[in-house]
Amino acid sequence: MSISKINEADDASLRERIEDLERKVNELAGGRMSSWKSDELTPEIHEEFLRNIIEYETAPWTTHQQQLQEAGIELPSPEDLDDEQLKAKLWEVIEVLAKLRVFLQCTNHLSDRELYAELWGDLLLEEVKAVPYDEYSAYHIDMIGSGSEEDIHLWMKYYADEETRRQWIEEWPDDEMPDHVDPPYDRDRLLPNAGY
Repeated sequence: MSISKINEADDASLRERIEDLERKVNELAGGRMSSWKSDELTPEIHEEFLRNIIEYETAPWTTHQQQLQEAGIELPSPEDLDDEQLKAKLWEVIEVLAKLRVFLQCTNHLSDRELYAELWGDLLLEEVKAVPYDEYSAYHIDMIGSGSEEDIHLWMKYYADEETRRQWIEEWPDDEMPDHVDPPYDRDRLLPNAGY
């Protein structure tokens, strides 16, 4: 068989796989799938993208708390830990989450106790899909990422640079801009990061 015939057969096989994957994605979307695809997207990347959608959509639900417990990490109540124990537990949780490719950000406005309490009582309990993350993907827990007025205020106060603050006031002149304050803690620069 000539090389061109082999390439044609490979191309046809790839097109069939993509069509099959598109059907599966459409079924998962309840027949309501509509998507746009760039002409620059190679068929191989399109196939991988569709496989990732199916993997995500068919994955079971879990929580980061459950994942930590499955990794052998105990999560005692913040009230059951003194300050030294709590700090050690917090960093143990941070390190194991990083191994799961789950990363924290914007934590410098919180004490160790406040951060652990928010994770323990709320954020680690949120349902997430049980999908594996690789070196090119990750899950991020932004401690001020809810979009609430309180979180926007904290962002502007502690984290936003002057250019961001100026642009915000231009777009939202009726919003009250807090004075910039350096965060009371210096943890974020020590946190593991996704590295991409």
